[in-house]
Amino acid sequence: MRKTIPVEDNREEDMKKFMAKPEEVLLDTLPSQMQAIKVMATLDILSSHSPDEEYMGEYAEPAWLAEPMIKAAFEKFGGRMKEIEGTVDERNNNPELRNRCGAGIVPYELLRPFSKPGVTGRGIPNSISI
Repeated sequence: MRKTIPVEDNREEDMKKFMAKPEEVLLDTLPSQMQAIKVMATLDILSSHSPDEEYMGEYAEPAWLAEPMIKAAFEKFGGRMKEIEGTVDERNNNPELRNRCGAGIVPYELLRPFSKPGVTGRGIPNSISI
């Protein structure tokens, strides 16, 4: 919204206009179609994952694989990430968690470690998108 809607303790002139034509005042607070398009396009570009994005736990550095202790730690980390994904899936399928189930409610996938590409991107990137 570009403007605030008048409130009772605001200027009397604004409140009179609001009481006379509330729809017109509401429409004045909204951005133009072009402003909304620019904001949506910018947010989409800044929050999209790169096609060559690397995700947490997906690939080990070659130097890590040469060190048995580091390789074991990376494999343990990967196993823990799979456990976390199982927990997320379990919670998404639990009907007692009402915020996760129901008509029209999308399952939580934002930080699901190995999710497929979609609205929320996929997985947990090694770095931020912006």
